[in-house]
Amino acid sequence: MSYKEYIGSSGGFVERLEVFGSDLTVVNAARVSFAKESHAFSKQDAKLVQYLARHNHTSPFFHPQIRFRLKMPIFVAREWFRHTVGFSRNEVSRRYVDFTPELWQPCAHEIRARDPRAKQGSKDCAVDNADDAFRIMHTSQQQSLKAYNELLAAGVAPEVARAVLPQSMMTEFIETASLAAYARLCKLRLDPHAQKEIRDYAAVVERALYNHFPVSWTALMEDTVPAVSATPAPVPAPTPSPTPPVEAMANMTIDNSLTYTQWGC
Repeated sequence: MSYKEYIGSSGGFVERLEVFGSDLTVVNAARVSFAKESHAFSKQDAKLVQYLARHNHTSPFFHPQIRFRLKMPIFVAREWFRHTVGFSRNEVSRRYVDFTPELWQPCAHEIRARDPRAKQGSKDCAVDNADDAFRIMHTSQQQSLKAYNELLAAGVAPEVARAVLPQSMMTEFIETASLAAYARLCKLRLDPHAQKEIRDYAAVVERALYNHFPVSWTALMEDTVPAVSATPAPVPAPTPSPTPPVEAMANMTIDNSLTYTQWGC
């Protein structure tokens, strides 16, 4: 039942551990409303699954579950962990372990250039001085590892010494989630605007889910019917007032200077 697919050259992977349910699980979760049950998946059941997904009847898609073990860089994991609804996770803790961590290190040609048209994101091509960038990244990572090991040798607790480790450190966790939860994650993280490194992981997860739930997954990943009617009811014009109300606005400062850096260092 277990299957592992490696990602990149830094030891990252997605490993499928357990799967609960099938397309039939979705069907029977929906049919119980009418005290009905299907014992074999049929064409009519496939149409029901498509109808449920198209009209945002998502509760039946929360019943199938899948469990993965994932290993990825910290900067990817922190984006992955933004998805919380329908997910349960347990992660390796650097409070309890102190072995030398593995680090994510791209090849020089994988160090992409910044896209001046976007506050976050990158071009598809490598930065002009890719070899220099590689050297800077590698040197910084090795200095961090050296500092970490020196702190441990000096008797510093692992939970404190870990503060010097970079965001390129690999972390590992077990994650269980529903079919509906993974559909939302993959829709967002497979988008071309998502960072390439997280798209690589989402693509592996998508393949695993399609293999186990082909009808349900295909239906969930298709566009859904808009929740709002295309022809809204007319809104009456506001009654004129000789003294229009003053709109109060709390003192709020929006910091537009913050941007995402490509490597999260």
